[in-house]
Amino acid sequence: MSENDVFQFADEEESFDATGQKIADTLRLSGQHWKVLVIDDEPEVHSVTRMVLADFVFAGRPVELLSAHSAAEAEAILREHDDIALALVDVVMESDHAGLQLIKCIREDIGNQNIRLVLRTGQPGQAPEEKVIVDYDINDYKDKTELTAIKLKTLMYSSLRSYRDIVALDNNRKGLEQVIEASTDIFRLTSLSRFFSAVLTQMTSLLDLRSDAAYVKQVTGFAATTQQDQFEVMAGTGAYAGLVGSHSLDGLPLHAREAIERASQTCSNLFDNHHLVACFESRLGTRNLLYVENFSELNATDRQLIEIFCTNAAIAFENACLKHEIDETQRETVCLLGEAVESRSLETGKHVKRVAEISAFLAHLKGLDDEYIETLRAAAPLHDLGKVGIADSILNKPGRHDAEEMERMREHVTIGYEMLRYSSRPILKCAATIAEQHHERWDGEGYPHQRKGEEIDIAGRIVAIADVFDALCSARCYKEPWPVEKVLNYFMEQRGKQFDPGLVDLLVEHVDAFNLIRAKLQD
Repeated sequence: MSENDVFQFADEEESFDATGQKIADTLRLSGQHWKVLVIDDEPEVHSVTRMVLADFVFAGRPVELLSAHSAAEAEAILREHDDIALALVDVVMESDHAGLQLIKCIREDIGNQNIRLVLRTGQPGQAPEEKVIVDYDINDYKDKTELTAIKLKTLMYSSLRSYRDIVALDNNRKGLEQVIEASTDIFRLTSLSRFFSAVLTQMTSLLDLRSDAAYVKQVTGFAATTQQDQFEVMAGTGAYAGLVGSHSLDGLPLHAREAIERASQTCSNLFDNHHLVACFESRLGTRNLLYVENFSELNATDRQLIEIFCTNAAIAFENACLKHEIDETQRETVCLLGEAVESRSLETGKHVKRVAEISAFLAHLKGLDDEYIETLRAAAPLHDLGKVGIADSILNKPGRHDAEEMERMREHVTIGYEMLRYSSRPILKCAATIAEQHHERWDGEGYPHQRKGEEIDIAGRIVAIADVFDALCSARCYKEPWPVEKVLNYFMEQRGKQFDPGLVDLLVEHVDAFNLIRAKLQD
């Protein structure tokens, strides 16, 4: 089925859907012809049918006749073409019931429920009409002697009209399914940074609701948000991809600026020729605008589906905002707690922020998913939470610890784990793992449980590197900061011993990026 053509029905055939919209205006069908398959083992049947239908036109569209001289040949054609509107099927061909068997194959094996099937037979006694109609999913049954030129054309009109209406209903069903699927996708998103891109992607997809509708031009557009008369482009595609982050409409064509300003003033959806502006406002006072252009003309059903999608998008945006606010509050609380712990050891609170960002970037390089990275970023500041249970005299000792002090110092991993282990919150559960395992070693010589290799959770392995990297690069009460070259040499020496070798390689390869993170969060 081609996706490069769009056909609009002529006014002569006016059927209406449940909304009162003419199906002639709502249905888009690919190709320039109605495909009709003639299945008969008699060559003259094909010839006569072609002659009678040579100038046949329905709804401004001529017929393309396909021929099959056996049930097997017909099955091959039907599997290749899923847009055949009508099949005229002979009952007796390579066997007495070849046509009947083909009917079952079409409906059950191929699964084509849209095609109209008309049985034609020259031997009515071979397949009694009443039994065939009851037992087989056909749309009509004709004796070949009945089908005069006039009656054949009458059959064509009724069958093609029925096929057209069935396809229209199926298209509307597919459109609604896609709206539901698109809405479900954006409801799953809790990250505001991904929300706008997802909404834009789903909207541009909705504009091609049907598999047999054409995308005449590439769809381009952007998603934006306005709050207190401020404007920001959050996501863009096509010609507008470069506008992401912009706080001005100046880079847009005049017609786009005018359409967006009108939609923003009334917070309503605007449909015009080949572009639309969808607007939805959250209860938090933020107006979100979606501008899309270069699509085929929208019909009433498409507009209703877009309205439904926008309503769902508004609800999803509110949920994402609330989730974002909760997450930010949780992260800030965790970070403040981490800073408070670090302040006891006379170290700057920026250390926990740097460890969080270094850990997140290392997890990104490792290829971990975005949701896990955000959890890791939020949990990492609590890696040394257990230090609250360590005496100041040990925690801030300028020289080396003796054996007893070292043993006491090592207890901070267990203290931190015990403080966090009973939480069911993903961030605090991750923090518990990090607190307990960030001093384990790849070679199994670490503490508290001498885990080795991949027995150590990936979060513990990542934060171990981030913690040591930042500590070595920073001034502490017992040392001066190390130069980067010395830090990298240390990590290469400890590759496969103290640290995960793969993570060390990522650190060394991207050390400039890690140093940039440290520079942005200087003490």
